[in-house]
Amino acid sequence: MSKRGWVVVALIGLIVVPSFLRRDWRAQANASTAATPGADNFLAKWNALVDRYFDDYFAFHPTAGTSAGFHEYDSRLEDYSGAAVEREIAAMHAWEARVEAFDSKGLDETNAADHELLLANIRSTLLSLETIRSWEKNADVYSSGVTESAFYIMMRKFAPTDERLRSLVSREKQMPAVFAAARENLKNPPPIYTEIAIEQIPGILSFFQNDVPAAFADARDPATKQEFATSNAAVIAALEGYGEWLKTDLLPRSHGDYRIGAATFSKKLLYDEMVDTPLDKLLEINRANMRRNQEEFKRIARELEPTKTSEQVLAELEADHPKPDQLLQAFRDTFDGLVAFIRQKQIITIPSDVRPIVEETPPFGRALSTASMDTPGPYEKVATEAYFNVTLPGANDTPEEIEGRMEDFNVGTIISTAVHEAYPGHYVQFLWTPQAPTKIRKLLGAATDVEGWAHYCEQMMLDEGYGQPGAGARDERESKLIRLGQLQDALLRNARFVVGIQMHRGNMTFDQGVEFFEKEGYQTHQIGLVEAKRGTSNPTYLYYTLGKLEILKLRADVEKKQGAAFSLQKFHDDFMRQGFPPIKIVRKAMLGDDSPAL
Repeated sequence: MSKRGWVVVALIGLIVVPSFLRRDWRAQANASTAATPGADNFLAKWNALVDRYFDDYFAFHPTAGTSAGFHEYDSRLEDYSGAAVEREIAAMHAWEARVEAFDSKGLDETNAADHELLLANIRSTLLSLETIRSWEKNADVYSSGVTESAFYIMMRKFAPTDERLRSLVSREKQMPAVFAAARENLKNPPPIYTEIAIEQIPGILSFFQNDVPAAFADARDPATKQEFATSNAAVIAALEGYGEWLKTDLLPRSHGDYRIGAATFSKKLLYDEMVDTPLDKLLEINRANMRRNQEEFKRIARELEPTKTSEQVLAELEADHPKPDQLLQAFRDTFDGLVAFIRQKQIITIPSDVRPIVEETPPFGRALSTASMDTPGPYEKVATEAYFNVTLPGANDTPEEIEGRMEDFNVGTIISTAVHEAYPGHYVQFLWTPQAPTKIRKLLGAATDVEGWAHYCEQMMLDEGYGQPGAGARDERESKLIRLGQLQDALLRNARFVVGIQMHRGNMTFDQGVEFFEKEGYQTHQIGLVEAKRGTSNPTYLYYTLGKLEILKLRADVEKKQGAAFSLQKFHDDFMRQGFPPIKIVRKAMLGDDSPAL
C-alpha cells in the first residue's frame, strides 16, 4: 500500500493488489502462461490447487474476498475468536505441506515462481498468526477490522443499494461478537497499540453514526431499512462499550512489548519480500542512500537561499501549502500535467484514460496514514472506481496540529504524492493488473514491488525532467522546491528504514524514533509521531526505499544487458507485466538469472 499511507487492499499475508477485470475465478486459466499440450494436465492440477487455496483463505477472510471482487462473501464476517485463529493456523500448516509437496519442476517459469510466492505467503500468514500475534496484542485489529468490513460493502456500488444493505446488515449482526472475542483474546498488549485503538474510536463511531447511514440513504425496502437501523444501533452500542473498556480496563493493564525482535523481522522480510540480506547490511545500504539524499537537499537549499540553513529552507518549504479546504483540488490539478508528460516522454503506457477519484481518507485509516490509493479488486467487474485518499485535518485538531498536518502537503510533496499515488505510481500499476500473467499474480504480491515502484517513480519522474519550468513548475524556484519535496519524501522513507529495524530489535525507543524522523528524516514533529506509531505495528515499512533501490539496480542491469536497444518505456511496461511479486522474481523474468537484487 502509498506515500505516507499504504495501498488499501484485501490483505492476504503479502500485498494483494486489485484491478478492474473479473472473470470466473474458479474456471480461469492462466492463458498467458499456457504450457505445452503434454503439460496441460500438470498445469491444470496446479491451477486447481491454487483455486482451493483461495477458497480456503477467503473462507477465513471474507472481507478480503469482498475487496478482491468475490461477492459470494459479502454477507459473511471474519470469526475473530481464539478458536477460529487456531483453526486457521491448522489450515495454513496443512496448506504449507500440500504446496511444498507439489513438484514445481513440472511448471513453466512463471508458475514455478508462483509456487515459491504462494509458499512464502502461507509462511508469512503463519508467522503473523503464531509469532507476531496481532490478534492477541492489537485492539485496533477488531474495531478497525469491522469498520473495514462495512466500508467495502458501502463504498462500491457493485450491486443495488438494497442488496448491499442486506449484506451489510448480515455483517453488522455478527459485529458485537467481534468485541466479545477481543475481550477474550487481548492479553497484555503494548500501551501504544491500545492508545492508537482509543484514538481511532471517535472516528469509527462517527463512521457508523453518519457515513454508513448516508451511504444507504436511497435504500427502498422498508424491512431491510428497519433491520439496518437495529443492527447499526447495536454496532454503535458495542463500539461505545468497547471504547470505554479500552480506556478503563485494557489500557491500565497494557504493559506489553510491540517489538518483534531481529529474528522475526528477518523472517518477515524473507517471506514477504524474498530478501535475505542481513539487517546490518540493509542498514548500511540505506544509510548511504540517506546521506546522499541529505547532501542533495542541502545543496539545493543553498542554491535557493545561500544565507539560510537547510532547516530554515525546510521551514519555508513546509509553510508553502494550500489551505485545508483546497488540498483535495490541489491534488486533482496535478493529473493533466503528469499524464501529458508521461505520454510525451514515453515513460510508461497508461492503459486507461479513467482518472482516480480524490476524496478524504475514511475514518479507520486516519491515525496511521496521510495519503493512500484504494483500488477495486482484481475480480471486481462492476464497481471499478479507484480512490485517492487524503487525510485532512480533523474537526477537533488544534491550530498547531492542523498546521503540522498541512506542512506535510507543501508545494513539493504534493507533486511527489500525486506521482506516488496516481501517475505513474500506484494507480497506473493498478491499471496494468489485467495483464498480470496468473491468478496468483493478480492476488498476491510484495510491498517492495508495489511501494517500491511508487517511491521509485517520485525520483524517476524528476530525473526525466518533470518539475522543470513549463513541465509541472512555474519557474526555477518552484522547480527547486519540487525537488526538495521529493527529497524530503525520500528522507521520510529512509527514516522508516532505520526506525523500523532499530525499534523492533530494541536499539531505539519510540521517542528516539520520533526524534529520528524529525532530525534525520526532515519531518515535522506531528509527522514524526504518526510515523513512529505506524512503525510499531508495521515493522518492515522499510520496503519503500528497499524496493526503490532494487528497481534502480534492476533497471541499470537491464540497460547494461540491452545497451543501445534499452527503452525506458519498454522497461517499465515489462516490469508491469509481471504483476506485483517480489523483485527477486521480476529480476529472474527480465534478466533470466538469479543475480542479487541489491
